[in-house]
Amino acid sequence: MSNSRLVFSTEIGRIKPQEELKPVVKTDGIIRIRRETKGRNGKGVTTISGFSLKDIELKELCTKLKKQCGTGGSVKEGVIEIQGDNRDKIKATLEQLGHTVKLAGG
Repeated sequence: MSNSRLVFSTEIGRIKPQEELKPVVKTDGIIRIRRETKGRNGKGVTTISGFSLKDIELKELCTKLKKQCGTGGSVKEGVIEIQGDNRDKIKATLEQLGHTVKLAGG
């Protein structure tokens, strides 16, 4: 029983597992926005990388950018993916938030 973990307590109810804290990746401080189609059957996706934010903050930023562009998107491995070619809208939004932004790629 020494390897068991507590999943329910009569005092507080269901016990949620502790989230593993991933170390925040150090970056050069420049947010890079690029348009990619590789591996997506020709569909264009705008990817945004270079953030040194925690996962929760990154998801909140992704939600704000999706609402700004009116499209869908997700966060995968620290990179925000927004459907479609919305580089100009995203660049303007991130610059208003005080980030240094570069358009990368073609």
